[in-house]
Amino acid sequence: MVAIIKRDDCVGCGVCVDDCPAEAISMDGDNIAVVDADACTECGICVDSCPSEAISME
Repeated sequence: MVAIIKRDDCVGCGVCVDDCPAEAISMDGDNIAVVDADACTECGICVDSCPSEAISME
């Protein structure tokens, strides 16, 4: 399982970027979170910290 960002729900707040211990999440040019699947450790911290519930584990 890896973290998946629902682009339509992401508000670009950056909380997930700050909270990811693996530094696997960054913001793209549209200010939407993007997950590096190879770096993701599947910890789920981003899912819990996302205020817009735009992240799930799949």
